[in-house]
Amino acid sequence: MTTARTIDPHAKPDHPVTVFVAIGSNMGDRSAHMDHAFRALASTAGIRLLRQSSVHETAPVGPPGQGPYLNAVAEISTDLSPHALLATLLQIESQRGRDRTREVRFGPRTLDLDMLIWDASLPGFARIDAPGLSVPHPRMHERPFVLL
Repeated sequence: MTTARTIDPHAKPDHPVTVFVAIGSNMGDRSAHMDHAFRALASTAGIRLLRQSSVHETAPVGPPGQGPYLNAVAEISTDLSPHALLATLLQIESQRGRDRTREVRFGPRTLDLDMLIWDASLPGFARIDAPGLSVPHPRMHERPFVLL
């Protein structure tokens, strides 16, 4: 039986943990936004980029009229707390012009980074339920590129 381990989103892990991060873009120079995300993750203190998936073009989910997404997944190792990693992901999005206060839910984005799985190296799975952060990602199973 698989058991969930509840993680304190503000607690720094006592060892580096493996985290999977979804990366997507459907506005502007999508490839440049994706490249920026991978470079930013690789160059951030406390994060090591282990692997990155192939980039896949996918149909948008949400309001009509959006262009297709480029999507990928990054496997990282980090010693940051979940909250600190979330802040880093939001900062990387912001560097590419994303303003979460002005966007439409499920609307187009220059860059979208979402934590999918926290501490994937251990049996069972880690659960994080905090304002603005739910891991495993609650809609992960609806994203075909994550399952490839």
